[in-house]
Parts: sequence; structure tokens; C-alpha cells
Amino acid sequence: MNILLLGSGGREHAFAWKIVQSKNCSRLFVAPGNAGTAAIATNVIISVIDFEAISNFVLDNDIALVVVGPEEPLVRGIVDYFISNPKISHIPVIGPSQKGALLEGSKDYSKMFMQRHGVPTAAYGTFTTENIEEGFEFIQSQALPIVLKADGLAAGKGVLICLSHEEAIQSLKEMLLERKFGEASSKVVIEEFLDGIELSIFVATDGKNYRILPEAKDYKRIGDGDLGLNTGGMGAVSPVPFADSEFLRKVEERIVIPTVKGLEKEQIPYVGFLFIGLMNIDGEPFVIEYNVRMGDPETQAVLPRIKSDFLDLLIAMGNQKLDEYTLEIEPFTSTTVVMVAGGYPGDYEKGNKIEGLDGHLTDNKSFIFHAGTSLEANSEVRTNGGRVLSVTGIGEDVEEALQNAYKGARKISWKDVFYRKDIGQDILKLVK
Repeated sequence: MNILLLGSGGREHAFAWKIVQSKNCSRLFVAPGNAGTAAIATNVIISVIDFEAISNFVLDNDIALVVVGPEEPLVRGIVDYFISNPKISHIPVIGPSQKGALLEGSKDYSKMFMQRHGVPTAAYGTFTTENIEEGFEFIQSQALPIVLKADGLAAGKGVLICLSHEEAIQSLKEMLLERKFGEASSKVVIEEFLDGIELSIFVATDGKNYRILPEAKDYKRIGDGDLGLNTGGMGAVSPVPFADSEFLRKVEERIVIPTVKGLEKEQIPYVGFLFIGLMNIDGEPFVIEYNVRMGDPETQAVLPRIKSDFLDLLIAMGNQKLDEYTLEIEPFTSTTVVMVAGGYPGDYEKGNKIEGLDGHLTDNKSFIFHAGTSLEANSEVRTNGGRVLSVTGIGEDVEEALQNAYKGARKISWKDVFYRKDIGQDILKLVK
């Protein structure tokens, strides 16, 4: 079949890499893609939120499956657009409906959903400019630290952890009155701080059946020691040793099943991936947030561990036959190191030539996944974003996987390249 994949990041390159390995893939198109996807698929210059152009392309190119990588087109309602258009309504789209996408699109909505279905999460309050004084009072009543979250999409940067009541009050003013995160912070969720070890669980669902993919731990802050500004993600490890079988059983029973059944009960169409950000507190799982797509860079660590045909998984999801799909997982460890432009997540340069790229697959032990890259007419690959690319290493254990990831990263360079040198070190300490 011909497939259209929407997106241009490392997640989408990893998706493309797995999809083209399938015997069922005739042609893969990626819109808009990057230099990495251009090497294994056909890039098309279409915006992920230009639904009319996407619809026309699907009809003109006999597309049988559409896979949505990022959250924005989902929150804007691309699935509903397809369902409501008789010409394309028969084509499966991997992604939830607009109402389902609210689980990520609105922190307040997702917290209310969790409450309705008994999903364990942190206590919270939601505030706008109209009740900002109540927000100040709520902050004063909370133990420290205090978590403030922009209600809407903020590119993974709308979460603040405040160490004092004064800082939290000032941050609330900036978010609500000064629109620090734009429209995303017109409403702010204030949460109790959950003190534990963070990890992510990934679920594939057809709206009724589900499969739990390998878990991962990511590293959000820009600097070693988990210091500095929040980013979209600087690295990931899969599996994680503190997510043993008993913990994962609790996650499935208390979180995955109530969530999938809750969506079905509320008649919310949801065919796609569900990313559940968790906190492990003394062996008990609590939900930090839902995302309605796979994570980045977690996808680059998780997908190499999926042994079974990934396109068959997508087809089973799209045809509501996920109960017939057998998910097979590789036993090895996978680690991902994200390489970024100097200055990221602040201001950074684009257009710097990348050296040391020897193709997509380097040595069967490490893989390069492109994100913010562009392919020039002279076949040069240049930087075109903040998070430029990631290197995933695999090995029998965390130590070997990290060695392979960093070995791959050291081969690649461009002006002012930066990456964290401590990805997975906390897990290494746990297992030693």
C-alpha cells in the first residue's frame, strides 16, 4: 500500500524507518519530512495543518493509510476532517479525533477525564484571569515545590516547577496576565509536586483493543545533571529497570484499562497512540500527563525494540483489528542521545553543514534519526532546527547501548553542536 506520514521530526524519521521495512509498504510519502526521510522515502512539501492539500494528495496518490506524527494536526481536528469528507472517509488515519486530542490539547480537560475514570494523578486546581486571586490563595495553601502548567500546547515548554510561593505567584501572573506561553497559558493548571522517578508508557489502541509498547525514560532539561531550561527532550532509555513487571501490571490495571475504557464509554473516537507520562512513587504509578502521539525522542529508543512488523501494527489499529496483532519486543536495551544546535532551546543558527553522516544506519549498533535537517541541492545536509538529530545505540545492557550511542554521536559534527554527556547515567547507577 501507499502510505502518507505527516511530520518532520526524529519521531517521524523513526516511523519511516520502521514502515519501509515492511513487505506491505509500496511507497511511503512524508510531509514535509527532513533530510533523513528523503533518503528512504519521498518527501512532499505540504504543511501538516493544510488539511485540504493533504486530502488532495491522498486522492491523487492512492494513499491507503495516513499516519499522523505530531500533535498539532490532531488537536486541530485532522481525523474529524477525514471522517466528515465522503471522498476520503474510508481511509484510516492513525490518530485520535479532535475530542480525543484534548487529552493533550488541554491539561484541564485531561485532569477532569482522569478524575471521572479514577486514574491516579496529582491534586490540582485550574485558574484563569477571572479567578487569579483564588489562584494566589491556592498557591499559598500548597506544599513546595509547586507545578504550574499552561493548559494548551506549548511545544513541551509550558511546565514550570517553582521552589517558592513567591516564584509561583509571579509565574502565574506572567502566564495569565502577560501570556508567557501565548494562548496556551490563557488557562493554567496548578498541581501538587509528585516526588518520584519519571518514565513514559506508550499504548497503541484501535479505540477498544490496545497493545502496550516498550516503556522509556526521557531527559528534558538542556544541561548535564538535569539542569537548565526545559527542552523537547535531550535523550531517552528503554527499557527502564525501575518499571518491573509488578509496576507495569499496576499501570495496565489502574491507568491503561480505565483510560481506554473511559474513551470508549464517552464515545470518543481514538485510533492512535497514547503517551502516558508517569511518576513511579515507591512502586505506585501516578499520571503526570497524557500525550496523544508518540514521544520524541522516546520513539527513537522504543521503535528499534519492536521486533514485529510495525506497519502491520498501524494497519491493525486503523482497521480496528488490534486484538489480532501479536506484538513482539526485542530484549536488548536502546538509548538515544539528541544532538542540538548551539543556543537551543533559546536562539540558534540554522544552515550549518553537518559532517560525519555516513548514511542512515552506521554499524548495526547505532542509528541516526534526523529531525531539524534539510537536504541541499548539492546533497549537503544542513541544520534546520533546534533539535537537529539523534543517535540511538543498542546493546545487551544500558552501558553497552550508551557506548554505541555516544560513539555514533562523536562521529558527527557541525558548528556549535551540543549534546548532553550524562544520558542514562542515573539508570546505570541503579543497575550497578
